[in-house]
Amino acid sequence: MFVIQPTSAPVNDNLMELLIMIDALKRASAKEITAVIPYFGYARQDRKAKPRQPITSRLVADLLTTAGVNRVVTVDLHAAQIQGFFDIPVDDMQALPLITNYFKGKNLEDICVVSPDHGGATRARKMSEALDCPIAIIDKRRPKPNVAEVMGIIGDVAGKNCILIDDMIDTAGTIVAGASVLKDKGAKDVYIACTHGVLSGPAIDRLSACPAKEVVITDTIAIPEQKKFNKLVEISVAELLAHTIESIENNLPVSDVFTQFDFTA
Repeated sequence: MFVIQPTSAPVNDNLMELLIMIDALKRASAKEITAVIPYFGYARQDRKAKPRQPITSRLVADLLTTAGVNRVVTVDLHAAQIQGFFDIPVDDMQALPLITNYFKGKNLEDICVVSPDHGGATRARKMSEALDCPIAIIDKRRPKPNVAEVMGIIGDVAGKNCILIDDMIDTAGTIVAGASVLKDKGAKDVYIACTHGVLSGPAIDRLSACPAKEVVITDTIAIPEQKKFNKLVEISVAELLAHTIESIENNLPVSDVFTQFDFTA
């Protein structure tokens, strides 16, 4: 059995629905239950940054396992080490091939893939290799949660079509500040891309007013009509998840799914 449910807002309602459905399937003698969770909620709390803080991603992993899940499929976990919180197989699929193919279809010239921080450099490097273009990294620091200060840019972005790639956009403060700095440094056009569009608080106003030409987001989180804006481009992850489910059902290597998108994971 495959249960598809993102644990996005309202996160507690969606998480409980998922757990209850899993329990119902288990009590109905389902042979194997795979939870397909396009967006894994509570994933950002994967360690104790300060004393007396919870590790919610581990808690959710324990809840899913206790409920009776035999396997988990998700897309772009916020931190890869979350897979180690499970004692069952976890397939962390990547939306990067979908986003990369979108930009390939635009036939842009003088592309530069930009990571909004040092932590996302690996993601940006994979995309730059697929697009055969250089990479740049924005050097920033976070004085407090959801607040980032840009210190500078590592790499040459002048006259380039810059693709600013991240795994998630929450309040959009970091990504919008990065887009503004790229334009100040002489970038021709800036495109913002991410997997998960949380889009909380002032995110919509910030993205609408920012200098980016397009904001490309996958549909791992459903974006309601009232949050859609002119620059928004949505990319479906349905084909990626369909190929993944098919591979699991037929006992085929899940890693081969990326060959369907002409991409090496």
